[in-house]
Amino acid sequence: MSKKHYAIVLDTKKCLNCKACTVACKFENGVPVGDETYRIWVTELPLQGHFPNLHQEYQPSQCQHCENTPCESVCPTHATYKTEEGVVLVDYDKCILCKACMTACPYDARFVSEHHKAIEKCTMCYHRLSEGREPACVETCPTKVRVFGDLNDPNSEVSKLLASRAYYQLKPDRNTRPRLFYLK
Repeated sequence: MSKKHYAIVLDTKKCLNCKACTVACKFENGVPVGDETYRIWVTELPLQGHFPNLHQEYQPSQCQHCENTPCESVCPTHATYKTEEGVVLVDYDKCILCKACMTACPYDARFVSEHHKAIEKCTMCYHRLSEGREPACVETCPTKVRVFGDLNDPNSEVSKLLASRAYYQLKPDRNTRPRLFYLK
C-alpha cells in the first residue's frame, strides 16, 4: 500500500466569506483571536458585473504545502520540514526566527508567533490527522469549500474531484507544485 499524500481541493464559488474556517483554525491551533495573524485567510476578489447585477467572489488560502518547498530549502536549522505524507511543518524548537522561510514563501503564508517564539503556518491540523479527523477549516465550513484527502487513494473525494473537474494552482510560474487545488 502506498503512503498517504494529503491535499486540499477548494471550490471557491461556494465561499460566503463567513470566516468560520479562520475562526476554527485560530481556536484549534491556539492563535489569539484578536491577533491579526492567520494560518488561513479569505481574500475578497474585486466586484464583478454592473449595477444592479453585481457578484462577489472570495479566495480562501493558506500554506500551499508545496512539493518543491522554497521555505524548507532556505531554513538554516532545518526547522521547516515535510512529513512522510507531504505536510509542511515547523519544529518550533529549531526555529531561530531568521525569517528566511517567510521571505522564500511566494504565498505569504507564514508569520511570527509570539506564543511559540517561532515562525508559524498552516499545518493541515496534522495533530488531528492521526485521529482520522479532517483539518478544522474543512470540518467547520458550512458550504464545504475545502475538501481534504489522500491523492494516492483514487477513491478519495479529492482524487475524484481532480479527475472530473478543471482546476488551477496558485502561482504555477514559481514551480512549487502546491498541494492545494482550486476548482474552476
